[in-house]
Amino acid sequence: MSETKKGFIQLHLSVLLAGFTGLFGRLITLNEVDIVWYRMLFTTCILIVFTGLPRVGWHKFWQLCGCGALLGCHWILFYGSIKASNVSIGVICFSLIGFFTALFEPLLFREKRFSWIELLFALITVAGVLCIFSLDARYRTGIAIGTVSSAVCALYAISNKKASVGVRSRTVLMYQMAGGLVAVSLIAPLYLCIFPSQQAVLVVPEGSNLWFMLCHALFCTVGMYILQIQALKRLSAFTVNLTYNLEPCYTIAMAFIIFGESREINFSFYLGISLIVLSVLLQTLRVWLCKH
Repeated sequence: MSETKKGFIQLHLSVLLAGFTGLFGRLITLNEVDIVWYRMLFTTCILIVFTGLPRVGWHKFWQLCGCGALLGCHWILFYGSIKASNVSIGVICFSLIGFFTALFEPLLFREKRFSWIELLFALITVAGVLCIFSLDARYRTGIAIGTVSSAVCALYAISNKKASVGVRSRTVLMYQMAGGLVAVSLIAPLYLCIFPSQQAVLVVPEGSNLWFMLCHALFCTVGMYILQIQALKRLSAFTVNLTYNLEPCYTIAMAFIIFGESREINFSFYLGISLIVLSVLLQTLRVWLCKH
């Protein structure tokens, strides 16, 4: 099996697992800060059991922890977007990650030249998001938070591609989760000052919340991010991030069934989703043809 094909298989499996993330954000009734904190705590504990504490150089250690801090910020904003609007809006904002990656990647990776074709594909996604937002403009706070979330996630994926070089995927994720846990603990008070919570904070999960958190950590964090890190070693950050625009399609389909959000949908929503899928298919075809 070619490295490119293997990378795409790993990528799409990780996107499928990511599709459940927005659902857990709705099913878990904790505040978004608590969700992220416990998600990182449980994930760190799970990974320590499987990987121990393997040694990495100090420079690599701080790189991985910095990536974890970006990931923690992204998660808080992502769940905050869902809490401020709904699952569909939260995951659709995530589709802007391809646009931000097309802008950020050439700036951070000097060896990568600016690509007008990548920007074009990203703008197709932006057009799709704008079509969807014509329906949901009333969720302005959720949209604003979600847009910032996607920009932070683009920075994470780009930085992660460089930081993970030469390190096993499980080790990468373990140190990122540990670093993110510390960062979220420091960032949470500031976030709560800007976006005061209507729910209690620092609540210990129990009952269904506990089970949902454990599943969230094991499948949608450990499984998903190990696959994503492996895919990033074979594909560009832009290809990975643009393909993650399919995540809303999976999440929204499940949200329609579980939460009945289809009542809020009209033609502009479906047009927007179609444009997002088109941008992913065009980039996948472009990468495949270039590799062959």
